Amino acid sequence: MASPAPIEAPVQRAGLACPCAPSPEVVALTSPVELSVASLEYRAALVPASPVRAKAMALGANKIFETGIPNLNLLLGGGIPRRQTLIVTGSPGGGKTILVNQIAFLAAAQGVPVVFSTLTSEPHDKMVEQLSGFKFFRRELLGEQVFLINTYGAMKKSGKEARDLLLRTVRERAARLLVIDGMRSMRDLWQDEARLREFFYELGTGLGAVDCVGLFTTEYGVEKLMDLPEATTLDAILSLTIKRHGARRFRRAEVVKVRGRPHLTGEHFLEIGEEGIRIIPRIEALTPSAVDLVPQEGRAAFGVSELDALMEGGLPAGSTTMLAGSMGIGKTVFSLQFALDGVRKGEKTLFVGFVEPPGVLVARAHRIGLDLRPFIASGALQLLYQPPTEMEADSLVERILAEIARLGARRLVIDGLGALELSVADVDRREAFFGALNMRLQLAGVTTVFTKEVAKIAGGELDFSSTPIAILGENLLLLRFVELRGRIHRILSVLKMRDSKYQSDLREFEITDQGIRVLAPLRSAHGLLTGQALPLGSEIGGEETS
Repeated sequence: MASPAPIEAPVQRAGLACPCAPSPEVVALTSPVELSVASLEYRAALVPASPVRAKAMALGANKIFETGIPNLNLLLGGGIPRRQTLIVTGSPGGGKTILVNQIAFLAAAQGVPVVFSTLTSEPHDKMVEQLSGFKFFRRELLGEQVFLINTYGAMKKSGKEARDLLLRTVRERAARLLVIDGMRSMRDLWQDEARLREFFYELGTGLGAVDCVGLFTTEYGVEKLMDLPEATTLDAILSLTIKRHGARRFRRAEVVKVRGRPHLTGEHFLEIGEEGIRIIPRIEALTPSAVDLVPQEGRAAFGVSELDALMEGGLPAGSTTMLAGSMGIGKTVFSLQFALDGVRKGEKTLFVGFVEPPGVLVARAHRIGLDLRPFIASGALQLLYQPPTEMEADSLVERILAEIARLGARRLVIDGLGALELSVADVDRREAFFGALNMRLQLAGVTTVFTKEVAKIAGGELDFSSTPIAILGENLLLLRFVELRGRIHRILSVLKMRDSKYQSDLREFEITDQGIRVLAPLRSAHGLLTGQALPLGSEIGGEETS
C-alpha cells in the first residue's frame, strides 16, 4: 500500500473564507467542522482497516483505482490508472453528476478518503438532497470520508488560488480521489484557453505527486471537447450521451481515451436507476472466440415421437433453432413442449416470453395437457416475462445470460424473436448482435429454440437468409397453414439442420387437449410450403377427402 502524503499544518477557516461566494469554501454538512485534520491514528479508529479497504487503497500493487461500478471498470480496462485524471463529458441529463458521486461514495464506503469540489454557487445541501434517493448515497460518510468543498470563490480570484485550495485540501485530507463537478463554469468564467491549459496541467501534476486520482465533469459534446485543452492535458475521457430513436431516448457511455491502457471502445448501454448508474457493454464487444469450442454430443428432443424421428432423435445439443410460423399456428405450444421435455429429463430450462405473462402461459399449457406447475415449483423451469415496451436488447440479453448461469440451464426458449430483433435500435448493429448472442449461447452450452413469426398466413416468401437473424437458424423448422379443398390444415417441415441428418417429409399436425399430434406424411398435393397447395390425390395425413 502506498503511504499517504504528509499532512500539512491545519489551515484556518478564516484564511479560506471568500465573501463573494454564497457558501463557505469548505463545507462538512454533518456539523460545522474546522478544516484542521485529525491524526491518522484517530481517522483509522473511525474507519477500521479491512481487507476490502486494503484492496481499494492498494493502488501501488495494481496501479488501478477501481470505480466500484464493475462494467465501468471493464470499459476503462480495469479502472482509472493510478495518478491519472479522467473527465466525464456530455450533455445535461446524461448522468455525469450521478456517476461521479456514485464513484465517490462507493470509494468512501471502502475507506478511501474523498474530496468533492463543486464550481457553482449552489449550496451543497441541494446536491445532497438530489442524491438522497440513490442507494449508494450514505449521509454518514459526509464530512470525514467525503469532504465537500466549494471552489467558486477561489476560482473567481485566479487559477492559482483555485488550484492551491484543491491541492491543499487533498493533502490535508490524505485524499486518494478528488472529484470536481462542473468544469465548464471555469471556462465560462475565465475565457482564457492558455490559463485553462495551465490549470489542468498543474492540477494533474499536483495530484500525481500526492498519489491522488482526479475525476472531473464538464458539459461539452465529445467532438467539442476534443478541440479543447482538456483533451490533451487530462489522461482519460468518458463520454455520456443521450441518443434519440423515434419517440425514445437512449443513454450511452463511451470511453474515448485512456492514456497508456487498452480499453473497450464504442458506445455501450447506460441506465440510471435507484442503484445509480448501470452500464452494460455491447455483447459483440465482449464475446470471446469459440475457436476451441467442442460440439456437444446428444440430442434435445421435443418429446413428440413423430417430430423427433424427423430429426434423428431431436435437435443437436448445444445448437440454435428457429421455429418459424404464422400467427396462431402453434409456435408457443411447440416451444412449451420442448421446454417440458427438457425438465422431465432433468435439464433445467429458461423460457423467455414477450407477450403472455407466466400465469396465462401456465393456464394455456394446462389446457392442452402440459402441466408446467410442478417444474416451476421445483425451480427446474423458469418463466421470464419481459413486456416488449421500452425494451433494450443489451439489458435483456444480460439478464437472460445471467439467469442461464444462475439456473444452470441446459435449454432456452425465446418465444418472440421479432420483439428481440426490434429491441436492437441500431439496425446496422443487428447482424453483429445476433452473431455474438449465438456464440454466447453456444459457449454457455444451452440448446436454444427461437420462435419467429412469419408475416403471411399463406404465401411463398420464406427466405430469412438475408436478415440479421439468419445466423440463429442453425436449424430451421417451419409451421404453416395450408388451404386445400376448402379446408385449412396445419403442416410442419424440417427445412434445415446443420451438420445433421433429417427427414424432409411434410407432416400435418394437430393441437388437441392431449397436446401435439403429428400425422402421416403429406404426399397428396404439391406447393404445400407456399400455403397454396394443389391436390394430387385423395389423402391428407391419412384422412380421406372428397
